[in-house]
Parts: sequence; structure tokens; C-alpha cells
Amino acid sequence: MASPSSSTAAATTNIMLAIYEKRTNSLDLYRPLRNYIVINYGEREAQNLEDDLQTLKELRTDIERGPTPADSLPARRDLLQKYYRALCAVESRFPISPDKDHINTVTFTWFDAFKNKQKAAQQNIHLEKAAVLFNLGAVHSQMGLSFDRSGVDGRKQASHAFIAAAGAFAFLRDNVAMKASMGSSASVDVSVECVGMLERLMLAQAQECVFENTIAKGNTPGVCAKISRQVGLYYEEGLAALNVAPLNQHFDKNWLAHVQLKAALFYAEACYRYSLELHEKEEIAEEIARLKSGVAALTEAKKSCPRGAAQQLLDAMTKLESTLNRNLERAVKENERVYLMRVPTASSLPPLPAFSLVKPMPMNEVLDASKEKMFVRLVPDSSAKSLSRYTEMVDDIIRMQAEKLQQASELARVRLKEMDLPDSILALEGNSTLSTDLKEDVEAVQVCGGPAGLEGELQQLKDLRRVDQELLVQTEELLQKEATEDAQFRSQFGTRWTRPQSSTLTKNLLDRLNRFAANLKQAAESDGRIERSVRDHSALMSILDHRPIESALPSLSRPIMSLDANEDAVVGALKQSLRQLETLGAQRAGLEDMLKEMKRKDDILPKLMTLTGSHEDLYRKEIAKYDHICQEIAQNVEGQEQLLMHIQVQNDNFAAVFNLEDFKASREKSYKQIEAAIAKYREIKENINEGLKFYVTLQDAITNIKQQCSDFVMTRNIQCREMIEDVQRHIAGLSFQDNKSTGGYSYPAAGQAHQTPRPNSQQHTEPVHVSNPSHPPTPPYQPQQQPTMAGYAQSPSPYVSPPQQVPPPYHVPASGSPYPPPQHQQQPPVTLEYGQPAYPGWRGPYYNAAPQPGSMPRPPYTVQPPYPPNQSGYYRQ
Repeated sequence: MASPSSSTAAATTNIMLAIYEKRTNSLDLYRPLRNYIVINYGEREAQNLEDDLQTLKELRTDIERGPTPADSLPARRDLLQKYYRALCAVESRFPISPDKDHINTVTFTWFDAFKNKQKAAQQNIHLEKAAVLFNLGAVHSQMGLSFDRSGVDGRKQASHAFIAAAGAFAFLRDNVAMKASMGSSASVDVSVECVGMLERLMLAQAQECVFENTIAKGNTPGVCAKISRQVGLYYEEGLAALNVAPLNQHFDKNWLAHVQLKAALFYAEACYRYSLELHEKEEIAEEIARLKSGVAALTEAKKSCPRGAAQQLLDAMTKLESTLNRNLERAVKENERVYLMRVPTASSLPPLPAFSLVKPMPMNEVLDASKEKMFVRLVPDSSAKSLSRYTEMVDDIIRMQAEKLQQASELARVRLKEMDLPDSILALEGNSTLSTDLKEDVEAVQVCGGPAGLEGELQQLKDLRRVDQELLVQTEELLQKEATEDAQFRSQFGTRWTRPQSSTLTKNLLDRLNRFAANLKQAAESDGRIERSVRDHSALMSILDHRPIESALPSLSRPIMSLDANEDAVVGALKQSLRQLETLGAQRAGLEDMLKEMKRKDDILPKLMTLTGSHEDLYRKEIAKYDHICQEIAQNVEGQEQLLMHIQVQNDNFAAVFNLEDFKASREKSYKQIEAAIAKYREIKENINEGLKFYVTLQDAITNIKQQCSDFVMTRNIQCREMIEDVQRHIAGLSFQDNKSTGGYSYPAAGQAHQTPRPNSQQHTEPVHVSNPSHPPTPPYQPQQQPTMAGYAQSPSPYVSPPQQVPPPYHVPASGSPYPPPQHQQQPPVTLEYGQPAYPGWRGPYYNAAPQPGSMPRPPYTVQPPYPPNQSGYYRQ
């Protein structure tokens, strides 16, 4: 078994991915930008900004040249960050677009990083910014791959570089990718889908470095499993993006194979580490299931992944698969020989726990251009202040109008609630409603079978109690039969029958059986109380059988006698007014969306920068765009106020005609009945569930003691035959004497360990036994020694099953909560020292070759507590 300090990841130290930078064509930014400054700001301003223009030109030239062997990666990273901040300064001051009034002679061209023959060209700065951010992430990934990851410090540096790469791709996805993807010419490598996939890939490699360090530090298997599982999750997210458009046809199959195998490898690694922890906890059933799941993942990945994966990665998978299979084989053998646990299916297992120790590095501060000095003179302070003032004016308008809309909607809701609308209208049509919480509670009861389903569950209680009783009777009959046979031989042979009486050896077993019988009796009484509770409250709970539950609610009836027969007119007018109110509410929602959309599109910076007149005139002209929406909002609010007053009058008339107060009282009574029925159903349901749990637990306990009794009886039968032969030889004159006790056998009490008598070196003994070739003497039965369980590399200690405990009897308290807190009863230990050699039997988890302190259960016949810990005392005697 592989040592936990070793890792399959160590074999894949150099198997990580780096991303190459995008390439671009040469471009002159100097001349177009300078011309724009001359036209809009004058030649003098262009001369003042000459240094900034030259700096921008040099930055662009360095970007075009691409990385060279002489350039260091940190220097390349700094260049990209500086150029991105310069582009942000350019974007806010130079409008680059095909518009004739803008800078329309600049076209940015970039080639795809993964399909070198594909290129995108756009007349806006968004593609340029996206490409620079992409290259920044690529450089960080190359830095991560350049560090020596054979040591702890190197792995930390690599992890930090991959985190920075993930941060660059995340910043690109959230801020620029969508804008760069607009237009007829777009590049897949800077799309939202692609950079999102690359972010996941970089996080996976960063977490992988953390995992390698965790293994090197010797952390526990549980911690290693969580970190490894998170590595697999990041690779799985990247793989999911690679398998759908637009990436499924864009990447080389080597990429897909690498990511798919890495996802399977680290999932299997997590299964392996987690199985080591399960081994320590002696949970062998789940351990087997986890190992099988890991093997299946590796096998499936090898079959389904495309060709092109690195051989080093395939070797690592083969090595891990061998380790998993070896551990699985040993675990299965131990389970078949010792534990006999039921192995759960892979689908029933909970997801493996995962813990992420990495996240994308925030790039806002690194890429913040607010303090960039480039072209700072181009926008006058007056223009910046003017823009800020206009923005404040717009924000005030949006805030005031939004408050009006929200207040109007809240007022309508409160007024309708006070008038009990539209619930009273729905009740008149037979469509009564329940509150959401109460309806969900009723549906939960009905899904479980409702009150009608309690009879079937009560029958399950009876059936389980009958099975437990039959097992108990069968066990008692085993001991009684053996005791009867022992008494017969004792009567027949008299003093020659020297072995202990059965009643002496089976006292502890009989005591436990008596306690089980008492538990069953008490449980039967509790079952009876539950049945009476179901009968007594069947009328109350019957309301829950209505489907739908609204059919159990009272409906608003028309008056028996009417003087003017105007009920239909009253209802119709009220419905019409409610529809109008609903229409006004929908209009308010649309008006609020219009306000937000207008504010989002309202950008007057280009106008401010080119304005030659008064700023106040521009403000009035631009603010006027919001006047018509403000007028519509005012009309909506005023119309709602008038409509609500009209609805109040109509509702008063409606309540008088249909006697609404009596209906409300009847409906409230039904609500309370439903709530009471749900509470009683839950109480009974919990009691039944506890009873079912009690009987299942008791059945396991009785089955266990029955097996112990069977082993005891078998041992006594073997010893009986041997003693009969000895007695017969004595009678026939073939017996022999020695200084040992007659018969040579002593019999321990049930559960007493074998005690080997110490020979007396000073006492002279002469063997006088006469061997009978046809009947060789049967030696005392020694339990077959269990082989020492070869532990996994993590821990050599054997599994030890928890001791079987007796479930408590249950009862329904007369008052208060039906589940009193557990009261653990202290049982005095039973001393069983008879000094006789052992008889065969009871070799399961109770006897082990190498007992471990604190891990072994009590002997099988030691008196155990009458109920398991942490179980309710509902069935307690």
C-alpha cells in the first residue's frame, strides 16, 4: 500500500498547462490621436501631450514585438499592466469608432491564441483591452510553470502565479469580454465562455500546488482528501466548458484529454485519501464503496478521453489505480471474514467533502487607472466637475421617482390586505386559499400518506414486534433444550458428570433475554397507546385527507334572500376595479425599468468634452429627457389613489351583501383546525418512526445473541460427547488417573476467556492415559485465531466493530413532550471467573489477535446498557 505521505500528484509535477500570448499587427496610435487633439483642443495642447503620445507609442511597439528570450516574465507582466492602464486613459478621452466625428482610422487586429490563423479586427478599444488582459493572464500562467515545484517554496510561488492568472481572466470576463465580443469580428479566446474556462483551469493548478504542499507536510488523509477533491472540481468545471459551444470545436484534443484525465485523477485521489480516513474510523463498508468509485472513475476516463494525453499523466493514473485496487482487495477480504457489512452503492454515497484554498486574485487595484497621469491634462477640471454635477442631478431624479413607485406599490398592498382582497372574491368563486407556509405543511403530510397512511405504519409496528418476539422465543428454546439434556445426563451419570451446570454458564445470556422480553412488553404497551391516539384523533386529522386541502375550507355563499338581486353587479364592479389596480401596478414596474435603462445609456461625456456653449443649457436639455417618465409616474400614483378610494366603497357594499364577517370567522376556525391536525399528525408520526427504529435495532440485538447462544450450544454438545466417552471408559475399566482433575475439562461461563493452568514444576506427575486409536481424544476447542489484519499504509490497526447495544423500550408520556431526554442507566459489570478452558464460538469482532486499548468492545455476555446512547427514551422501560 502506498504511503500517505506519497502522492500520485508528485508524478505529475511538470504536467501543467501554460497559455501563450495573443499576437497582433503593427498599429500607429500616435498620428490619429495627435490629430484628434489638434482638431478638438488645439496644437498647443498636442505639444503639451507629446510625451504621453510618445509613451503610448512605445508601449504599443513593445506589445507588438511580443516576448523575447531576453525579456523576463515579470518585466513582461509589468509592461502589460502599464499598457492596460494607458488604454483606460485613452478610452475616456479619445472616442475610437467608425463614426465620422470620432477617431475612425484606427483598427485593432489580434490573432486567436489557440487558432493562430484566425484573427479579429475592430474599430474600438475594447478588443485591444481584452487582448492585453488575456496576455496578462497568459504571462502569469507561464510564470507559474517556470517555478521549481519540487520544493515547498517553489510550489507556493507557482500557486500564487496561477492565482494571479485566474484573477486576470476573471477581470477580463467581468469587465471587458462582453464588449469585445460585440460586432461582426470577434475572437473566441477572449469570449466570456473561454476566459471563464481558463479561470477554472488556473484555479485548479493553483489548488494542485497547494495539494502537493499538503502531502509534503504530512497532513491527515481527511484534509488531503478535501483539498484533492476541490482540485478535481475545478478541473471538472473547466471540462464542462470545453465540451460545449463555442469551445468544443476550438481547442486541440490534447487540451480536452489533459483536463479530463486530471479531473478523474484527482477525484480518484480524493477517494483514496478519504478511504484512508474511513479505515482509521473502521467504516469498512463505505471505504470499499469509495475505493470502487475511484477505480471506476479512472477506468472510465481512460476509455472515453481522446488521445494526446502526456504519458507521464497516464503513468500516474495507472499507479493510483493499482494502489486503489490493492486496498480494495484487502478491504473486501476483511469485510468478508470479519465485518460482514453491507457495502452501499456509489449512487447512495454523499458527495466527497471539498475545501478550496485558492481564489482569483483581485486585479482592480493593479489595473486601476484612476491615478494614471497619462493624458491627465486633456480633460479640463471644469468638464469633469460638470459631468459629476450632471450625474448627481440624474441620480436625484431617479431616486425620487423610484421612491414614489415603491411607496405606491406598498400602499396598494396594505390597503388590499386590510380589505381582505382578493381573497374574499376567490372564496366566493370556491377558490379559497391558504397561507404558503400552511399549504406546504399540509402537502408534506399528504406526501407521507396522510392520516390514512398511519394504519399501515401501525401494522408495520405489529409485524416487527411479532418478528422480535419469535426470535426471542427461538433463542430461549435453544438454551432450554441444552439445559434439559445436561440435566438428563447429570441424572444418569451422577457424580461422574463433572462439568458445570448450564444454568451457571448461561446466567448472563438469560438475563439479557429477560431484559429483551421486558423491553418488548413495554414496547407493546406504547404501541397500544399510539393506536388509541390515532383512533381518538382520527376525526381531527381527517381534514388533512382533503385533496386539495382548499376544498376543506368554507366558501363564501350568496345570501339566501335578496331584495334587489344585485349581487352579481356588486361582484362584477369590484372585480373590474381590482383588474384596473393590477394594470396600474404593472405600469409602475415598467416605468421603473425605463428609468434605469435611460440612466444606463445616459453618457454626456463626449458632449461635455466637445461643448463650446453653456453647461447649464446642456443640463436642461439632457434632463428634459426624463420629464415624460416623471409625468407618467405622477399620473399613475394619482390614478391609484382615486381607484383605491373607489374600491373601498365597493368592498364595503360587498361585505354587507355577503355577510363577510361570519365567513372570516368560519375560515379562521378552519385554519386553526388544520394547524391542530398537522401538529397531532406529526406527533403520532414521530412516535411511530421511533417505534420502527426501536424494533429494527432490537431485532439486530436479538439476532446477535441468538448466534451467541447457538455457538454456546454447539460447544456444549461437542464437550458432552467427549465426556460421555470418558465416563464410558471409566466404567469399562479403561480409565486412567493422574494428578489432574477428572475428565480434564472445565467449562467457562459464557463469554469467559480461556485460562491456561500454570504447571507446577515441583509436582511429579506420571501420565497414565491409555490412547484409544479408534477414538482419539478431542482437545478443548480453541477459537480459530483471526489473522492479523494487514493495515493500509496509513494505519496498521485492525477494524473493530462497535458493540451491539440493546434498544430502549418506548412509551408515550401522559403529558408534555413524547420524547424525554436520554437517561443512561449504569449497569454493574458482571464478573465471570470460572477458571475453565474456553469453548468454541464468538469469534467475530469481539475477539481480535491484537487488541487495541480503547477500541475493543465489551465481551459478548457482559451486561450491556438497555438502550443505545443518543436514542430517545420513548421506548425506555
